[in-house]
Amino acid sequence: MSQFPDDGNGDMLQALADAGVDLSKSLALDFYLVFKNKEKAEMALNELTALDQPGEVELNFNDLEQWELIVSLNMVPDHTAITNKEAELDKFAKKFGGFNDGWGVMQHQDGDDDFDDEHGEDCDDDCGHHHH
Repeated sequence: MSQFPDDGNGDMLQALADAGVDLSKSLALDFYLVFKNKEKAEMALNELTALDQPGEVELNFNDLEQWELIVSLNMVPDHTAITNKEAELDKFAKKFGGFNDGWGVMQHQDGDDDFDDEHGEDCDDDCGHHHH
């Protein structure tokens, strides 16, 4: 029986908990915003940078030939907070013809040797990451 709601975010949080990640502490969470058009992705990147939000932003061209803006935020992985942040980022991305494509825990976390997210080169729909 999961301690989290029965949805994609709940499943991801349960997987983190099962891997021994302490969900009461802040983690670096990566939110993925996807754009088909490089100029629009760069416009979104520039606006996010101008907003001077905490965290890091990185733009990559992914294997699906889409531009992926990765917004890395340090936050406590709370279901409601993550769901709200995804909705906020999705609304932001839609202004540039993009959309929110889920989130993951990518970087090596302090004090965490067991859980390593491998979102990268060969990531696809069956990768086990949380994609909507």
